[in-house]
Amino acid sequence: MSTPTLSVKPTAATTAPVPMSAISSVPSAPVTISAVPNSSTTFTPNTSTVQYSIDVLQDEARHLVEKGIVSRQQPIYVLCQYIPARDWVCVECELERCNFLLRDRIADLMGSEVWDND
Repeated sequence: MSTPTLSVKPTAATTAPVPMSAISSVPSAPVTISAVPNSSTTFTPNTSTVQYSIDVLQDEARHLVEKGIVSRQQPIYVLCQYIPARDWVCVECELERCNFLLRDRIADLMGSEVWDND
């Protein structure tokens, strides 16, 4: 039985068969993977990570409330509709670090507000 091979090439190089056991990690540059003859797919690893501070989350919540998109009375978890899914885990960790629960109200997250007139 022969060892399966996978053709892996950087975008600017030529395709060469490589044994799957020789692949140790995901390359950092875009690559073209050909597993089936005459078929290729471009794979670009996601290396960008966005960090959300509590100040950014408060500003985002305040902005959504001012626009009338969400209500102060809604739970914090409704914000997940407006934050990319890949970043939501980081948002949850930041909220937990600051002792907020997803069921808490957006008004709690926003904190005190300054009113121009009564």
